[in-house]
Amino acid sequence: MNQTMSNDALVLRVAGRPVGRYITRPELPPRLSPRPYVHPVTTLAGTAVTELSPADHAHHLGVGVAVPDVEGHNFWGGRTYVRDQGPTELVNHGAQRHAGFQLRDPDGFVEELRWVAAGGELLRERRTVAVTELTDTAWVLDFTFSLTNTTDHGLSIGSPATNGRPGAAYGGFFWRARKEAEAPRVYTADTEGEEAVHGTRADWLALAGADWTLVFAGATEATRRDPWFVRTTEYPGVGSSLAHDERLPVAAGETVVRRVVTVVADGGLDRVEAAALVRKAVSP
Repeated sequence: MNQTMSNDALVLRVAGRPVGRYITRPELPPRLSPRPYVHPVTTLAGTAVTELSPADHAHHLGVGVAVPDVEGHNFWGGRTYVRDQGPTELVNHGAQRHAGFQLRDPDGFVEELRWVAAGGELLRERRTVAVTELTDTAWVLDFTFSLTNTTDHGLSIGSPATNGRPGAAYGGFFWRARKEAEAPRVYTADTEGEEAVHGTRADWLALAGADWTLVFAGATEATRRDPWFVRTTEYPGVGSSLAHDERLPVAAGETVVRRVVTVVADGGLDRVEAAALVRKAVSP
């Protein structure tokens, strides 16, 4: 087997060092909404900054795209939040199926995926991922996904929040970080703490563990309009909110595009350092 790539996995490398493993065809039960993911992701020093199927949320799969409600189909995994009923076990899980690579190299790839549920394909995704070195202690994961409605009718994307659960507007890009003895620190340029940061539309957001820092930034205008979904106390995770206050309609043939750039750094970063690295990461 090639050490860098196989039919089912691609090792991402920065300056010759492995920093992530992208799994294209995971063997997962339907309840976890099978989908490609990046795990493990590490800093340049080798510290792991992702988790896969942790005990607290088995459907959290490293770094990827997950949406809890696409026209009633669950592409997030686990239970579905039903209005006036709460989290409910339903047989409504979809799957993201790898359809092929247009480009596949150690520093990134372009991939086609099919979002399939009962009845057939709902969405076709083009996923573009690139990794680059920023400094000798930091690198960047640049993640873009484009979702096209391939049906002959309109679809909409929802979240538990739009279905009646306040504060649970998860769905879109999602990064499940490593759980440590102490909850990570979370901050933006002018706020700090889970309660203050969750749901904000900050240009960038940092999650800092014992000896690592992740700095997330929306790299397009549309992405920056999505509020951040943040958890630190229950578990460490950061994602975007495609459907925060209301469902996101996707007309037949229409495409929704989002791009999130993440700085993966060794050690703790202060606000000035985090902001400087983000500027460097998203600059043309």
